[in-house]
Amino acid sequence: MQPLMRELAQAYSERRAHVSFDFSAVGSGAGLQELRRGSADVALVSRRLQPGEEFDAQSGERLLAYSEIALDAIAVAVHASNPVGSLTLYQLRDIFEGRITNWQQLGGPDQDIHVISREDGSGTRAVFEELVMRDRRVTPTAVVMPSSDAVLGQVAQESAAIAYLSLGYLSAEAPVLAIDGITPSRETVADGTYPIARPLILVHQPNAMSEVAAFAQFARSPAGQAIVMHTFASPGG
Repeated sequence: MQPLMRELAQAYSERRAHVSFDFSAVGSGAGLQELRRGSADVALVSRRLQPGEEFDAQSGERLLAYSEIALDAIAVAVHASNPVGSLTLYQLRDIFEGRITNWQQLGGPDQDIHVISREDGSGTRAVFEELVMRDRRVTPTAVVMPSSDAVLGQVAQESAAIAYLSLGYLSAEAPVLAIDGITPSRETVADGTYPIARPLILVHQPNAMSEVAAFAQFARSPAGQAIVMHTFASPGG
């Protein structure tokens, strides 16, 4: 998500030279905490707001406002040398639960599968657990990484690795798998056929300064959505 946020911010600053941005690359949960503490003006969050985050449960007061700016695929990546090109959603769940432990069980080499996951508070992890794991837990043997960049670096280095991350972070060193026969792309996210997708939302305080609201509006404008398309995702709804 960081590349998308930087491109949007740069384009906005070029239009409004008096506006500058400082970035902090943290997970969705940490970004929302920064907003609530008042130490951030806007956060790009990779999941929908949970009950109690948008409105106060008792008073009904709005706590946070948001704009959906894109839809993103959570892609499943492996090392470039791995011959396995597709999995079913059930196979993926069994891998991350620890029921399938060797690539040979999936038509690959005789290697123990190295599962890589994200840290608590990651929006990507939250959506992966919701859409893939359902009520099952990720294996405790999974290596937990603090960022998408770290995940990508680990998958690119380890021939037996498997991980999930935003489609925008992938490279030739970490090709994506088809899930249930569908390869993640802008088109398959937009038409709903790829099964692991999530919104990207810009979140801010309800009474945020006008410049924050204007930035969110820019992200949904034709110019902002062109950047979204160029970067990695499908335009927001």
